[in-house]
Amino acid sequence: MSSVSVGRVLRRGARAGAVGALVLAGLGSGVAVADDEPQSDQLWVQAPYDHAATVAPDGGIAQYRSLALGLYHDNSNFTVTDGRLTVDVSGLAGVAEVAWPDNCAPNDAGTVAVCDTGDVPTRYSPQVQLKVRAAAGAAVGAQGAIQYSAEATGGPDGTLVAPQGAETSVTVASGPDLGVSAPRDVTGVAPGTGLTVPFTVTNTGNETAHGFSVRMWATYGLDVTTRYPQCTYTGPDDNGVYMAMTYATCSFDTEVAPGATVELPEPLRLAVTDHALYDRFDYEIEPGGDVTDLDSSDNSRSWHIDADNTADFAVRGTTVSGAAGDTVTAAFRFVNRGPAWVGNVSSGDPVAVIDFYLPEGTTATSVPATCRNAWTSGDDPAIGHYACTLPMWAKPDLKVRFPFQLHVDRVVPDATGRVVARPDYGTSFAFDPKSRNNSAKVILNPSA
Repeated sequence: MSSVSVGRVLRRGARAGAVGALVLAGLGSGVAVADDEPQSDQLWVQAPYDHAATVAPDGGIAQYRSLALGLYHDNSNFTVTDGRLTVDVSGLAGVAEVAWPDNCAPNDAGTVAVCDTGDVPTRYSPQVQLKVRAAAGAAVGAQGAIQYSAEATGGPDGTLVAPQGAETSVTVASGPDLGVSAPRDVTGVAPGTGLTVPFTVTNTGNETAHGFSVRMWATYGLDVTTRYPQCTYTGPDDNGVYMAMTYATCSFDTEVAPGATVELPEPLRLAVTDHALYDRFDYEIEPGGDVTDLDSSDNSRSWHIDADNTADFAVRGTTVSGAAGDTVTAAFRFVNRGPAWVGNVSSGDPVAVIDFYLPEGTTATSVPATCRNAWTSGDDPAIGHYACTLPMWAKPDLKVRFPFQLHVDRVVPDATGRVVARPDYGTSFAFDPKSRNNSAKVILNPSA
């Protein structure tokens, strides 16, 4: 439905349907990364796979339509600047023509331009806006292609180069093209605040849309307070298996003529709840009557809403006893004391990883399903090390127990294991006001 990174289909994360997919993600399987592991970065071209140029009317000139492009990179630990996107439109000859924006410098033939995108973000935003229209005499169905290459300054080696092969297929077509307005992400929002979604629908196609459908997703920290009779609502689902969300499907009979902009029957309002933190509201539209939209790259939006809130992640250890040769159960626990929920709704990464360093003189004979051997060359070879992952979200009051079966190889008085909660990437939780309870002890055979 949306523009995607060419060659990077599985890392999209920006369309509304991605949230629906994350609902089904279940338990995470995050991988622990050593602090001293060499870091990498990658530059990506964000461009639609397909673009429609509306056919020119008889005896007239086709209208220009926008084509948004941009660059972004993966690793926020690196600063990446001086983005240079090369756009080659020579493959559009006889099909479509392009008007270049001010930040693009075309060659004398006007077929290849280098576009200055400036600083390169880690989250995609449009940096180059081409204008594309069908060539005179081009018939419906005529096709051409735009090709891209890119490089930027930064990353581990000083220069980043985007993978080869990025291109957009341009097709001369006829029909409605609905687009929904893009919101600006907000941060530092106080719980209890009401927000209005900037929801307008514009038809940039050459045919009228006879109504449109809407789908909406709101993550657990948001409440959809506006309820339209044209919509069916479900959730938030609180069955403990899938991430709790509010989901709505709607059908509006509003006619949207070419060039027209319309709004919903009344403003769409959200409430930021007391347990909000890193939240997201996704929505997408389609023309009614099973009509295919000419260009679906602007049919869906994601609004990131970060609340001014905290969540207290804590782990609790245990004390057990056993003789040499015994197998004992040592179970530590994770708890989110709130008040906020935490969800990695964009990345899908585990909300936390818990490192368990076994007490001296023990061997793990049975481990929970979400834990794995994480021993590294930097660990003490006599001490077992396991990493346990949580799901990609943690609601307030979530409690997860991790029972390990430990064989007592030899008795060591006051043998003390360590339990440490950390993010999947990094060492501390920015939202957690009480970091001291992110670690705990598992003691075997206390002397007192």
